[in-house]
Amino acid sequence: MQARRIARELALLGMGQLPNSPDKLAAQPLEELIGAAVRSLAGETRDALETASADLERSQERLLASETRATDVAGARAMVQDAIAATQQAINRLGDSLQIPTLVQTSNQKEVRSYALELLRAGASHRNAVDADLDAVMVAWQVKRLAQIDRDILRIAVVEMQYLGLPDRVAINEAVELAKRYSDEDGYRFINGVLRRWNNQYRQGQSSVSPESPESPVSEGQEPQSSLV
Repeated sequence: MQARRIARELALLGMGQLPNSPDKLAAQPLEELIGAAVRSLAGETRDALETASADLERSQERLLASETRATDVAGARAMVQDAIAATQQAINRLGDSLQIPTLVQTSNQKEVRSYALELLRAGASHRNAVDADLDAVMVAWQVKRLAQIDRDILRIAVVEMQYLGLPDRVAINEAVELAKRYSDEDGYRFINGVLRRWNNQYRQGQSSVSPESPESPVSEGQEPQSSLV
């Protein structure tokens, strides 16, 4: 289970960094999968720090210009808080990127590579069908409008359920955990809601969920707004 979870994270983080061709993916060494994941997190860290730096600069300008305007002071303070939150997120992402090689090193590396590539190849081969199914179950949203991390978490979960035979409840649980780790604070509820609707629509009469499987960590609810790309 640990090897598959690591493989799932490598596939998620490497989707935007690796070739889309199933044939080219088959030849990727484990080191390149790790490198792609680290590059992805490093890019996200850089973007978060740039955003935080810009927010701090703007908030400083507002504080210097505000003097006696309380509303401007409050707005500047809010921007500082947002910048602090973005910086903390960047630090967390940096920590994640440093952790990945160690996690892979202490796991079954052959299984990690095998399952990560299986996810990536299946995702590339069935991308259009998966996206069409997801579009059909989302309320007022399309896959292409979602933040990349949310989009790729959904794609991986559907691939695992539809093409790789992972029990639906397990796949949804794993997707929710990925969203808690890599998406924003509302992301996991969004992911959970979309996947449960997908499960209800495409698994009627043929559910692969066993009665003994634990409940999903989040009950289905309204789909929150997801950030745009």
